[in-house]
Amino acid sequence: MDNNGMENKTKGISLRRLHRWLIVAAVVLSCLMVWSTIRLSQSFRTLSQATDEYIFLEKAAYDLMDASDYLTEKVQRFTIDGDLTYMDEYFTEAFETQRREEAVAKMGSDSDAGEAYRLLQAALDASVRLMDREYYAMMLVVEAKGYTGYPDALSETVLTPEDASLSPEEKMKRATETVLGEEYYQLKDVIRGNMRQSLAELERLTRETEASSNRSMSTELFIFRAIIVIQMLGVVGVIWVASRLSISPVLKAVEKIRDESPIPETGAREFRYLAQTYNRMFAVHRNSLRRLSYNASHDALTKVYNRAGYDLIMSDIDISTTYMLLFDVDNFKEYNDTYGHETGDAVLVKVAETLKNHFRSDDHVCRIGGDEFVVLMLNADKVRRNLLELNFMRISEELKNGPDGLPPIFVSAGVAHGSGSISAGDLFVQADKALYSSKDNGKKRCTFFEDM
Repeated sequence: MDNNGMENKTKGISLRRLHRWLIVAAVVLSCLMVWSTIRLSQSFRTLSQATDEYIFLEKAAYDLMDASDYLTEKVQRFTIDGDLTYMDEYFTEAFETQRREEAVAKMGSDSDAGEAYRLLQAALDASVRLMDREYYAMMLVVEAKGYTGYPDALSETVLTPEDASLSPEEKMKRATETVLGEEYYQLKDVIRGNMRQSLAELERLTRETEASSNRSMSTELFIFRAIIVIQMLGVVGVIWVASRLSISPVLKAVEKIRDESPIPETGAREFRYLAQTYNRMFAVHRNSLRRLSYNASHDALTKVYNRAGYDLIMSDIDISTTYMLLFDVDNFKEYNDTYGHETGDAVLVKVAETLKNHFRSDDHVCRIGGDEFVVLMLNADKVRRNLLELNFMRISEELKNGPDGLPPIFVSAGVAHGSGSISAGDLFVQADKALYSSKDNGKKRCTFFEDM
């Protein structure tokens, strides 16, 4: 059918003009989708920023509590065993690291923190007040142990006459009671209470921002869905036109192929060309089948193609998209010599069956020599190399560990691809060289000609 005939059949619709309008529509819809996604992204960024800000400020609040608990831990350990390391770590945190002050400063840098910042500042103030008790406890330990050269911060701490008159053991006990007693932990609860209130306020502010962002995102999503609906309607229209112009002829052709008949040379010019090509290939294939009977093309022992079948297949395939895998049983003569010819035949049958089970139904397994097999993978120009290597490993594993009572079987393989417009003979030579490379390098392996 020529172009005029095609236009008549589609009521004057020009494929070229339709193609142009589809491009214009696709560009317009794509621009709308990009615009919509930009708006969605802005709303999402606002929501994400609110969440990140909450996480940042929440971490600041927890940092303050962690620092307060850290100071508590160090002073308590110091009052228990008097190790000066704990006192040094305490004052390093209090006057150098200063995580509490840094946490409050972080929250104060956010102009929206407001009440949350005030509550966290109150927690810091309570923590600072708690340090007076901690200083007093540490001074008791210093007096009890007779330490000198303690930090200047303790120099202003004066023990009561009653505590100053205690024995060293009693001072240590009094110090421990000071930072482990109920009154001390009541002050700690004040810090935690302020921190929890600060976190609750942060959560309230974040939820308000999230609610506003969600409303904006809902509007943008509605617009986005509308664009998608328009696109879906457009796709339906394209499918309808494509069905009228090309899919219907293809479906008719499929039915003919299932019936093993030539396909009608109708439809678009490109499809007519494919139909003519297929019909020529079909005629060649049908004539080939007539010339080749099953017994003439298959090996009597293994039931796979023999050398004659291999030659016929090679004469009627596209070499450029074909993988050839050449397999050889390692040390096959030893099976016959050690276990007898029946076992040797069983080994060949098992190899043939294993190869058939691990390749596609469209691939061809051939026995072209005593223990030499060829696998032709047709239309395999897109098959990845790692899949072939994995398949070889599975084949080797199955042959080695079969439950059929046969001794372990090992094979070597050579692989070549028919790219580069080479002949069938050259493809076999390449696969054969790759196979010999596998043999020369220890057997039980698969070599690709491209690696040589």
